[in-house]
Amino acid sequence: MAGHSKWANIKIRKGAQDAKRGKAFTKLIREITTAARMGGAEPSFNPRLRAAILAARAQNMPKDTMDKAIKRGAGAEEGTDFKEVRFEGYGPSGVAVIVETLTDNNNRTVADVRHLFNKYGGNMGSSGCVSYLFDKKGQILFQGVDEEKLMEAALEAGAEDMLASDGECEVLTTPEDFEAVRDALAAAGFNNPMAAEVILRPQNTVTLQDEKNAATMLKLLDMLEDNDDVQKVYANFDIPDDIMERLG
Repeated sequence: MAGHSKWANIKIRKGAQDAKRGKAFTKLIREITTAARMGGAEPSFNPRLRAAILAARAQNMPKDTMDKAIKRGAGAEEGTDFKEVRFEGYGPSGVAVIVETLTDNNNRTVADVRHLFNKYGGNMGSSGCVSYLFDKKGQILFQGVDEEKLMEAALEAGAEDMLASDGECEVLTTPEDFEAVRDALAAAGFNNPMAAEVILRPQNTVTLQDEKNAATMLKLLDMLEDNDDVQKVYANFDIPDDIMERLG
């Protein structure tokens, strides 16, 4: 998700995932299974599966669990067939929201996502209603690194740009160059990013000056991400530091 600052939201999401490790495993297993079903069981020939395995390792998922999910996706074991469905809509103050899901029951997921939009001051829209406000980018986030050295390594590796603020750096790539840039940075010694994934990055943000709307927006994101069918949530909001501090 995006909002306040990309750094604050990575921390919010990571904290939520750490507190709900079981749910994180459920979502990762679905992604591994789906990636193997769509692109095969060999990670070297399946970029999506490679990314899913790296994310699972970052959450300390046991290798046996990953292997079982891969086998299930590749057809070696029976399992549920999940379908990718994207929902788009608006949160408080017109914030654009995109929800990516993997579901085995589309009617259930539609009802659940619509309910959460309605409950927390938003509304679910039609397909494509907000996706034009986002760009697909590779994003690699670092904290506490040498900015000049990272900039040099990132540009040499083929990154599009690097943004730095308050000791935290965001390396941006095209989706096609993401893996090559990530691996090149790791080889250059930048091998412990806060996050590294292909995301939907908002082109512009909506600033939530009202504390109530800001709290409702954060609650909407939290409840969406808590849903087992939801894999990722993106939103184009910004919350001023003073309001974020009061919200904790």
